[in-house]
Amino acid sequence: MKNTHTLTCLPMKLTLPILNQLSVELEITDNPYGLTPDDLFQMAARINKKRSFLFVSKVLGKHIPINPKMGLITGALLANRYIETVKGKETGCRAELLFSFLNDSQRFVDDPFIDEQVNPVIIGFAETATALGHAFYHSFKQANFLHTTREELIGIEPVITFEEEHSHATSHRCYVDESILNNDREIILVDDEMTTGKTNINIIRSIHAKFPRKMYTVVSILDWRTEEHLQLYKKLEQELEITIHSVSLLKGNIQISGSPEFEGKLTDETEPVRHTSAVSTINLKDQFSKEFPSIYYSSISQEGDVRNIPFSAETGRFGLSAASNRGINQSLKEIGQFLSTLRTGRNVLCLGTGEFMYVPMKLASYMGEGVSYQSTTRSPIYIKNHEQYGAKYGLTFPNPEDGGIKQFVYNIPPNKYDQLFIFFERAVSMDKLQPMLHELMKANIPDIKVVFFNGSCMSDE
Repeated sequence: MKNTHTLTCLPMKLTLPILNQLSVELEITDNPYGLTPDDLFQMAARINKKRSFLFVSKVLGKHIPINPKMGLITGALLANRYIETVKGKETGCRAELLFSFLNDSQRFVDDPFIDEQVNPVIIGFAETATALGHAFYHSFKQANFLHTTREELIGIEPVITFEEEHSHATSHRCYVDESILNNDREIILVDDEMTTGKTNINIIRSIHAKFPRKMYTVVSILDWRTEEHLQLYKKLEQELEITIHSVSLLKGNIQISGSPEFEGKLTDETEPVRHTSAVSTINLKDQFSKEFPSIYYSSISQEGDVRNIPFSAETGRFGLSAASNRGINQSLKEIGQFLSTLRTGRNVLCLGTGEFMYVPMKLASYMGEGVSYQSTTRSPIYIKNHEQYGAKYGLTFPNPEDGGIKQFVYNIPPNKYDQLFIFFERAVSMDKLQPMLHELMKANIPDIKVVFFNGSCMSDE
């Protein structure tokens, strides 16, 4: 059982070493649920000239494997905080949600608890917060959800676009029917962490230019915006004559000092002994064709290749309603129970890919005990096998869905898992899977199952 770590004295200052000479000083100024930094994140050094550090979340299921229910609970905890902060009401779920969070989901709340009178449009940011945004949305009985995407589709124009300056992939697109945004409902923007908050300002400007309204809310697990950045929000409120609310689980200030001063390779120079894994594929569309409708758009890769394999409608990339969310939840439960019958190991890792995070996380939550969840990522991070460092192990490979994009997966130590499920929204050829499988075999996982939602493994790419 976790310690509740209730913090009674604010502000609270602490210094966290990251790598070599790089460190961050935190001043926590708001902590409504008494959580500690150790409950929420570790630090790592990021290979990015625009930002040298990374808050590696322990609750998102991106870089660090988690109990999949913890990712879902985190979204619900943020939704509960939103009602308390923005609506000034109590849901009656605070104590139970916080208990589940602090005690590894022993009392998991999986039903929407925010009543129908609250009916916002919720937007999650790709790629890291697609699952967090969807988990946040799942707490609402009445709402719409979409997530931004880095995919470039053929034959359809995005309804809005905006930039995320510090990211490795800066351009975001939203492919939804205009009716979802062409209204005066509150828009809630969900991200994992705000350091400057400029991404939110960019999307608010983009939305407001086409679909103006009076109220926006920005939601994040961590909020490190300085007073200077907060003033930018106030200026935007005055300029557009809008209200922007802010919701977070941990708020404060950060000061970065030093640099990684890293020399040599980014991964361990010692080539591990590679073991052969048994690899098999599962095409869920063959067995659950009625559960998941497809969205038939082609995409174009960074290398200029056109992929004609359809997308899945249940991810949120093309928008979801409250009715569709209820149906998706039931279907995922059935599929998760089916996948649990294919388990051969006690320690199982479910691996989402890129933006395809929420559906695999939800499935993993239905696959029984001993299941961990995480996802691949675009973020290159320095590797250091140290207890308090956020990226102890690292693998890298070209994205099987787009060879022009390098992907990474972190914190999979050798010999920890005896079975791996890899989830793809759209099928890829076995040839394009090989580099990824080759890397994952370094972890010595005896059985690897590759799960496709649309298309089959031998599809012509």
